[in-house]
Amino acid sequence: MDIPESDNFKTIFYKYYPEVRRKLAVLVRDENAADDLAQEVFLRLYRNPPDDPAVLGAWLHRVLTRIGYDYLNKQARERRLLDKQEFFYDTDASPPSGEEIVLSKMEQEDVRNWLEGLPERDRQALLLKYSGYSYAEIAGEIGVNPPVVGTLLSRATAKLRQHAVNSLPQE
Repeated sequence: MDIPESDNFKTIFYKYYPEVRRKLAVLVRDENAADDLAQEVFLRLYRNPPDDPAVLGAWLHRVLTRIGYDYLNKQARERRLLDKQEFFYDTDASPPSGEEIVLSKMEQEDVRNWLEGLPERDRQALLLKYSGYSYAEIAGEIGVNPPVVGTLLSRATAKLRQHAVNSLPQE
């Protein structure tokens, strides 16, 4: 697919930019960063377009997801670095105790285990919903009709709650 023709690229840009930017804004939760990241997506499209024009939408989604997650990972690394710096320079702050760290990891592990106990489609629907996807987008990703998504999410949430309740220690 030879996109770099100016008019062809402009048409594609104006058609897909709002959706790409919106998905990035939901993913990174920062409007200004979403603008910059959307530009990066289209810069990559301009430099290295997909071979098949029929897969352009999927290609854009994959690239925007990668760029968004790379941005989030970079932000997390910077935050951790700042936290470390603040910790070393802030004499009043005390580091989390070993017990607090272990409890936090156990909670994260519990949620992962509960999610792993769900069927793949339910797990994927919940993860997409809490990543900011709309019902229509979730339907497209998991291959169901949009009206079914609400019911699917409701049932998946109920199953997740049931897994959580069943895993609680009995008194």
